[in-house]
Amino acid sequence: MKKRGKFHTKFIFITGGVLSSLGKGLAAASIGALLEARGLRVTFLKLDPYINVDPGTMNPFQHGEVYVTEDGAETDLDLGHYERFTSTIMSGKNNYTSGKIYYSVITKERKGVYLGGTVQIIPHVTDEIKTVILELASKEVDIAIVEIGGTVGDIESLPFLEAIRQLGYDLGKENVLYIHLTYVPYIKTAGELKTKPTQHSVKELRAIGIQPDILLCRTDRFLPADIKRKIALFCNVEEDAVITAKDIDCIYEIPLIFHREGLDEKIVEKLNIWTREPDLSPWQNIVKTYKNPTDEVTIAIVGKYVNLKDSYKSLNEALIHGGLALNLRVNLKYVGSDELTSENLEDVFKDVEGILVPGGFGARGIEGKILAIHYARTKGIPFFGICLGMQLAVVEFARNVLGWKEANSTEFDSNTPYPVIYLMKEWFDYRKGCVEQRNEESDLGGTMRLGAYPCKLKRDSIVYQAYKQEEIFERHRHRYEFNNAFREALERGGLKVTGTSPNEELVEIIEVEGHPWFVGVQFHPEFKSKPLRPHPLFVDFIRASYERKLKLRGQL
Repeated sequence: MKKRGKFHTKFIFITGGVLSSLGKGLAAASIGALLEARGLRVTFLKLDPYINVDPGTMNPFQHGEVYVTEDGAETDLDLGHYERFTSTIMSGKNNYTSGKIYYSVITKERKGVYLGGTVQIIPHVTDEIKTVILELASKEVDIAIVEIGGTVGDIESLPFLEAIRQLGYDLGKENVLYIHLTYVPYIKTAGELKTKPTQHSVKELRAIGIQPDILLCRTDRFLPADIKRKIALFCNVEEDAVITAKDIDCIYEIPLIFHREGLDEKIVEKLNIWTREPDLSPWQNIVKTYKNPTDEVTIAIVGKYVNLKDSYKSLNEALIHGGLALNLRVNLKYVGSDELTSENLEDVFKDVEGILVPGGFGARGIEGKILAIHYARTKGIPFFGICLGMQLAVVEFARNVLGWKEANSTEFDSNTPYPVIYLMKEWFDYRKGCVEQRNEESDLGGTMRLGAYPCKLKRDSIVYQAYKQEEIFERHRHRYEFNNAFREALERGGLKVTGTSPNEELVEIIEVEGHPWFVGVQFHPEFKSKPLRPHPLFVDFIRASYERKLKLRGQL
């Protein structure tokens, strides 16, 4: 078991009760933002109770988006919140699941690490969890924020809760802080806020052996003093440790509300840390811009997972960031690609200024996406294709400009005579500078290009004007690539290749000649966008969409 040693990292453990989707991830990210504003260095860890090794093979309808880190780990979407709210860069070590923990324990047992002992949840699984948590400790980190997924009372999360209970004793009270996010509903017919769900949730947590130091109470209004006193009394916490986590429209206001409630002051008091006063002016400016835009623009997101907005969480936020940079409100119109037909295109897109086709896997809804791309290309509507969106833009161009009506990706038609997008037999790992054979095992994650890769931009391009630099690094998550066998014909027809791998073997970005703004990228730029540092491609896409709106008004 790794001890704290010479490092002085302190730990905040965040748990949730009553029900799921209360916002533990946003709470953790906002606490990180507050602590960074005080000059502290933070990192994060998300511990997920499910048995999957990672969310890479999980249906977005069940889990939401898969967030990809710089080092190529497929992780929980909450890591996106952590990166957007702070300056930290996440990696594979910042997200562990029960599956990953059990896999490690079983592997050690098979190798004889436990010397023939009976392997049990306590101490072997809990010790593995504690080791993972303590790996966060370093001289570069003042506070590690650890979020426990699930809800107190779930069977799956018990080993994680037991592990953090033990760490409270291992590390000492001044080095560990327990924050519990709970729910205080307002019953409209009774005209009352009800504290009983919170009381029962804390009772459940205390039965496990964890006494929360701070309660974050999710509710639709600021809690009055008498309600805070009641919660404090029955939950055995200090009155000023009962914090309102109020429902709001702009998630970037959460740090400001927490500060108003005194959360950051309480945290540094409990952990006995001296810090400067927080500088929250950047967040205040973001919220002011969000609430007082000069105008608005509507973007259609044409996808197959639109019934669950968390499926495109980073994408949604990146579009909002692009609007914030231009003092514009971005209205998102979700369009199910499997519902699009040539008959309803005009009606669906009549009120939008830009069209975006995001990534995805599988054949469902593909033809609808191609219809949307064709509409954007022929009508001069700003278009942004990401990953699969870029690949389908190539397919659409090959079919409707070059006349290759059977053109397709081999993901959807393995017998197409024009496989303009295909599964490469080998791909280049530029970070290592070598050529690697594709993983032929059944592990689906092993067949993908994942993580940050370099891309070289052409100067006479839309993307260069946006980035204003010749080489970029962006995060990938895909299996299929642009087929260079058709590159010359496509470029002759007017499809410009404006971004490639440094050796020009892999096509990363395409544009369409003569179109006001038509860009497709193999990578996922949304993963690197932050409210305080919007991604340049999203800013430029929103700008082009707004310019179209002004032209239609006759103002440009």
